Amino acid sequence: MNALQSRIRNDTPKKILACDGGGIRGLITVEILAAMEDALRIKLGKGPDFVLADYFDYVCGTSTGAVIATCVSMGMPMARVRTFYEASGKQMFDKASLLNRLRFKYNDEPLAVKLRTELGPDTTLGSDKLRTVLMMVLRNATTDSPWPLSNNPFARYNALSRDDCNLQLPLWQLVRASTAAPTYFPPEVVNFGTPGQSSKSYSFIFVDGGVTAYNNPAFLAFQMVTANPYQLNWKTGKQALLIVSVGTGGSSLANAELSAGSMNLLYNATSIPSALMNAASAGWDMACRTVGECVFGAPIDREFGSMVGPTDEGLSNSSVPKLFSYLRYNPELSAEGLASLGLSSINPANVQQLDSVDHMDQIQQVGRAYAKANLCADHFDGFS
Repeated sequence: MNALQSRIRNDTPKKILACDGGGIRGLITVEILAAMEDALRIKLGKGPDFVLADYFDYVCGTSTGAVIATCVSMGMPMARVRTFYEASGKQMFDKASLLNRLRFKYNDEPLAVKLRTELGPDTTLGSDKLRTVLMMVLRNATTDSPWPLSNNPFARYNALSRDDCNLQLPLWQLVRASTAAPTYFPPEVVNFGTPGQSSKSYSFIFVDGGVTAYNNPAFLAFQMVTANPYQLNWKTGKQALLIVSVGTGGSSLANAELSAGSMNLLYNATSIPSALMNAASAGWDMACRTVGECVFGAPIDREFGSMVGPTDEGLSNSSVPKLFSYLRYNPELSAEGLASLGLSSINPANVQQLDSVDHMDQIQQVGRAYAKANLCADHFDGFS
């Protein structure tokens, strides 16, 4: 067995990192993960060469989360991932021509070039540069279905005997496909098999995985490491499996002045995708807190609360067995949420938009302040 297969099959407690989508707000995730990397170095007594790929066995992400997850899986320190976002954020959101803006706002080429350079033009999904299991969520527009693609060597469509083996696909192109948010970027066409040499050569059109139900991929990752068809079959239990889920900030746009008459086609076209992404992220968070033992997470709503730990009476917070330990880090980007972090001077609108590249420094401030106030090395007790 190679190193990845040995890591998958060893009998140690397993740890999963899941990264939400959210455009340039991925910088919030980067800052939280940078603080996490530092905290784990100290907690585990590791030196400066320790990276999150040394700790997590499975890393997954959607959209900008797929970019971050891929960098983590390749063993990049978070300082390098931060530099990548700082140096290329504005170039990623390069305005498209006026004609093309009828279809999408930004050009795809600057982002594609950055990904090819950072990940390597010849690096494939099956590359041994990936030190962990990696999964990214895409939407296959051709088949109208969500596509979670991974480098799991035991997965059916990753068999090396297949002419259209997924492990042969260019890694940078899959990451680019996962970030192809409709109306923001053009879609990505991915070729499977070798054209002219295989009866199984074909192509699919992919767009951002954030427009599936899995903008928050945490529970999907749990399914993929436990469901028999994926052949990982990891053990479950509060001491056997840890899921750490990191969001790009809650940004629901409540509007007390909204009237029924203003909900026209344009309103729905611009608001429904964001509403569905927020609802999906919260829904899977709730599922993880119900099935898992929630060690940390902010309240989701007034009725559900936070579901952290057992009840005041020492009872389980749900009637189902706890199948993993769970952490959820996700700042609230409302005026109240920013004020709680000591950031009242930041206009919430500056940090809520997926393409707010003119305010990257403020987005980073949110991530750093949130991590300082909420991330604690003790959250990782039992998973050293």
